Amino acid sequence: MKKVVTIIFILTSILSNGQTLEDYFEIAAGNNPGLLSQYKDFEAALQKVPQVKALPDPNLSFGYFISPVETRVGPQKARFSLTQMFPWFGTLKAQGDAAALMAEAKYQSFLDARNKLYYEVSAAYFPLYELKEWVRIEEDNIAILESYKTVSNTKFKNGLGSLVDVLRVDVLLKEARTNLGILKHKEIPLLASFNKLLDRKEDEQIIVPETLGVNVLPIDYVKDSLVVDHPLLNSLELKVKAAAASERAALKQGLPKVGVGLDYVMVDKRTDMVVPDNGKDVLMPMVTLSLPLFRGKYRAAEKEAQLMQESYSLQKKEITNTLKTNYEMAVFDIRQQTDLISLFDEQIMESEQALNLLFTAYGNSGKDFEEVLRMQQQLLKYTKLKISALTQYEIALAKFNYITAKK
Repeated sequence: MKKVVTIIFILTSILSNGQTLEDYFEIAAGNNPGLLSQYKDFEAALQKVPQVKALPDPNLSFGYFISPVETRVGPQKARFSLTQMFPWFGTLKAQGDAAALMAEAKYQSFLDARNKLYYEVSAAYFPLYELKEWVRIEEDNIAILESYKTVSNTKFKNGLGSLVDVLRVDVLLKEARTNLGILKHKEIPLLASFNKLLDRKEDEQIIVPETLGVNVLPIDYVKDSLVVDHPLLNSLELKVKAAAASERAALKQGLPKVGVGLDYVMVDKRTDMVVPDNGKDVLMPMVTLSLPLFRGKYRAAEKEAQLMQESYSLQKKEITNTLKTNYEMAVFDIRQQTDLISLFDEQIMESEQALNLLFTAYGNSGKDFEEVLRMQQQLLKYTKLKISALTQYEIALAKFNYITAKK
C-alpha cells in the first residue's frame, strides 16, 4: 500500500510549469498542504499498529532487606523480580486489526481528498480558459467595430450615411474597450486562486488549452459502479470493520491476563552452623493472574464499539444517498451544457449569415446600420455564451468525475 501511495508523489517528470491539466493535477498532489496533511495523517495512523500489537513492558523490581530475613540456608540480602504480563489470547491481534483498518480508512479519506483536489483544480483551471477566450473575442470585436467605424465614417463623408452611425460605433467601442480592460484585470484573482491550490506564487503563469470539445460519456455504465468503489464509502466500511475489531478487543480485554515471572533472592551463608545448601541463592518461577472483577469499563468499551458501528453504517447510508443525488445533478449539468453548446453553435452560424447579409445590404444602400451593429453584438453574445457553456461543461464533468471517483 505504501508503495502505491509513494508513486502518487513522484514528480520526476514534472517541472514547475505544467503543460496539461493532468500535469497540474500531479503538481497539486505533490504540493498542496491540505492533501499532504491528509497523507501524513494516514502515515501517523500506520504507526499506531505496532503500538497496540506490542506486549506490555516487563516489570523488573529490586528489594534490599535492611533487616535480613533469616532462613534455614542463611539470611536473605536482596530480591530481584522480573514479570511479564500477557493479555488473553487474540487480544493483541484484535487491537492490531482495529488500528490497521482505521489506517486503511484514513488512506481512503486521503484518496477522496485527492479526488476533491483534482476537482477544485479543474474548477479553477477552466475559468482561465474562458477568460483567455473572452479577451480574444473582445479584441476581435474591437477590431471589427473599428473597421465598421471606418466604413460608416466614409459613408457619412460621401453623403451615403449619417453621423448617428459613427456615434453608435463609438459608443460600442468605448464599451468594448472598457470590458476588455476589466477582463484583463480579472486574470490576477483567477491566477491567485489556481496557484493557491498548487502552493505556488500567486502570479505564476498557467498554460490553458487552445480549444475545448464535448465528449459523449458512458454515464449509465458509471452509475452502476457509483457505490462499489468510492473512497468515502470504502472509508466508512473500513471504519465499521475497525469498530467490530475494537468490540472483539474490548471483549478480550475483559478476560484475565496471565503473567509469568522469576524471583531471584540473594542469600548469605550461616555462620552459626553448617547446613546443606548453606548460602545458596534462591530462584523461584512465578505465575500471575489478573482478576477483571470490575466489569463496568469493559461493558462500556464494548457498547462504545457497537454504537460506533451503527454510527458509521448510518453515515455510509447518508453519503450513499448524497452521492446518488449529486450524481443526478452532475448528469443534468453535463447534458444541459451540451444542449446549450449545440444551441449556441446554431445561433452563431445563423447570426453570421444574417450579419453578412445585413452588411452587404448596408454597403449597397447605406441604410440599417443599426441592425448591422445589433447583429454584431448578438453574435458577440452567442460566442461568449458558447465559451461559457464549454467552461461550465468541463467543470460539470470534473465534478462528475469526483462524484464517481474517476480521475
